[in-house]
Amino acid sequence: MRLTSAVAAGKIARVVSRRLGLGGGSSVPGVVAARVDPDALGKLASGLPFGSLLVTGTNGKTTTSRILAAILREAGWHPVHNRTGANLASGLTTALLESANLVGRNRADCALFEVDEAVMPRIREQVRPRVIVLTNLFRDQLDRYGEVDYVASLWQRSLLSLPRDVTVAVNADDPALAALGQRLRSRVLFYGISAPGSNSLDRFADSKDCPICGQPLQYTVVRYAHLGTYACPSGDFRRPTPDITVQSIATRGLDETIIESTGPFGARRWTLKIPGLFNVYNLLAAVAGATALGVSGDAIDRAVATFQAAFGRFERLEVDGRIVYFALVKNPVGMTEVLRTILHEPGDKGFVILINDNLADGTDVSWLWDADLELLGNRCQFAVVGGTRVGDIAVRLKYAGVPPERISTVESIAEGLDAGLGSIGAGGTLYVLPTYTAMFELRQIATRRGFAGRFWEN
Repeated sequence: MRLTSAVAAGKIARVVSRRLGLGGGSSVPGVVAARVDPDALGKLASGLPFGSLLVTGTNGKTTTSRILAAILREAGWHPVHNRTGANLASGLTTALLESANLVGRNRADCALFEVDEAVMPRIREQVRPRVIVLTNLFRDQLDRYGEVDYVASLWQRSLLSLPRDVTVAVNADDPALAALGQRLRSRVLFYGISAPGSNSLDRFADSKDCPICGQPLQYTVVRYAHLGTYACPSGDFRRPTPDITVQSIATRGLDETIIESTGPFGARRWTLKIPGLFNVYNLLAAVAGATALGVSGDAIDRAVATFQAAFGRFERLEVDGRIVYFALVKNPVGMTEVLRTILHEPGDKGFVILINDNLADGTDVSWLWDADLELLGNRCQFAVVGGTRVGDIAVRLKYAGVPPERISTVESIAEGLDAGLGSIGAGGTLYVLPTYTAMFELRQIATRRGFAGRFWEN
């Protein structure tokens, strides 16, 4: 009876939230349900015949879980998925409520959850997943998470007690995660990139010392940040050999990434319709999660061929004859890789950069000084900057070498979008880089103006 009451209360809260225009109802129903039955999440998840999958890490959770959801559907599964990105317990509970009947029986056969890295251990205990996918660990929201080593220690304490029948998909190119994976007693599936790369670490690389003896790791290949092929000079630790790997990567502008991969599914060639090396890692993480479940290579092929970007993650929109990309930025690695991806194509670029410091964004914006904004320099045709920390980003761009006359400030998110659109001609391209809460406000503006759907339907 308690669960039934919780489900009913959560469903009512969802309807009310959307009708009153309070958002997509992606978290409030779960909050309400948990007030009625604190064990609602675990009870709802336990009724799924094929169990649950968790995707966690600093960057790439939303895109990875979206790709994985597409793969599962192509394989004939029916996952419930917190696709809006609400990745705390309330968001997971809300997703389960949406596809459950009034007695808590779910129409889905499995759950696929993107999970905030700080709450993963608690969620893992409640949900008891079959598969856990670990994407990466970078500095992010220091006010919430602290340093990378702290999050790694949280994960280690949680995952060391996993039963042997749980599979953990681990990014072999991240030393902190690889070290964790090698300590687990459960099944581990390593994935990584074996294609050529650079040989110098970025200045914001975090996990660059041997986890056994503390000596600096020696890298033969660096993908970005501290991801790459590495070994301890003392022989204590080295990158594990990936079970699933990418041998070559080619790009066609921002529209396509061509990938050649091998794994238990054999040799495959995929064309991913989103750009960026980070998205190659997201694809690999999703493929590793699907492989852990025994999904066929053919299902993976079909899903990759039709996958589109999640909202705000290099999402491409058309506005009055102009192309606009929304690309979320929230930490040094993420912003740097977004800029590298955009600037890989020749020519000057126009930007709108919107930096908020609300709780969901992280209140510490010192990360702006670690992001490699020097990449912009004279390549920045113009930069419209706004958000609650407009002054911080304006000053940072000046120190990065962007000519001051190319930087303009605005008071609101809507004004920033309008100023950016007004600065490019018909057929031009605008790059909008918002933090998390600025992205949601942008999406509301885009929905009201009719050039994007509601975010919870994307």
